Amino acid sequence: TPAGEIYVNTARQILNLKKDAYSQIQDLKESGNRRISLGLIPERGVNMFTAIYPEFHRKFPDVIVSPNELSVHKQQELISRGELDIGFMTLSEDHKTGDTYIPIATEEIYLVIPGSHPLSSLAPKNGHAALDISAVRNEPFVLMYKESTIRSLVDGIFAQAGFKPTVLFETSNNNTILTMIQSNLCCGLLPAYYIQDNPGGITCFQLPTRPVWEVVASYRKGSYLTQAARYFIELTKEHWNP
Repeated sequence: TPAGEIYVNTARQILNLKKDAYSQIQDLKESGNRRISLGLIPERGVNMFTAIYPEFHRKFPDVIVSPNELSVHKQQELISRGELDIGFMTLSEDHKTGDTYIPIATEEIYLVIPGSHPLSSLAPKNGHAALDISAVRNEPFVLMYKESTIRSLVDGIFAQAGFKPTVLFETSNNNTILTMIQSNLCCGLLPAYYIQDNPGGITCFQLPTRPVWEVVASYRKGSYLTQAARYFIELTKEHWNP
């Protein structure tokens, strides 16, 4: 009921205020039972966490960290309700909500084609040549699913090139995109993270427009970030910007 919605929303605000107050009090203590809940995007989130956590634990050994692999949209939902302290996510500007976003890095999106494709001969041995995506307009593509935060960016790339791609497959996993390209089945668009180790069987090109999206840390607007939470974010920045 409308009255029930008012009651629940007010109760949630009270609980969030209580949580912020306790967090500030705990920051005044040398030790105590402190906890941080983190949202991590699937696939690469766990790699980031395992790289960062040992150093974090050395500085804050008494802080209990609860990592959760969640989609960007689910993280945003839990953050707005005060059920997730920090979310680490990748998105473009049009997917941001009214929460607070801390920039960590920008990441370029690349056109990736099978290594056996005739256009692979245009790629230099070192670095990445630029190639307009319209050069592969007749090829099938594997894309991230429509609800993903990268899909609107990808759809914009095709719209700007003036064509709709033939979509062979949609997935929720960027590694699936990489595997299908390596299997000579299709072309795709991938963030730099997935090609940084030069996986075999593919050729990567920069797009002339150099599209990028953001890697960010997000938390509920107006909420209190503990010293431990701020330190975890700083370690994340160092991880993405070595």
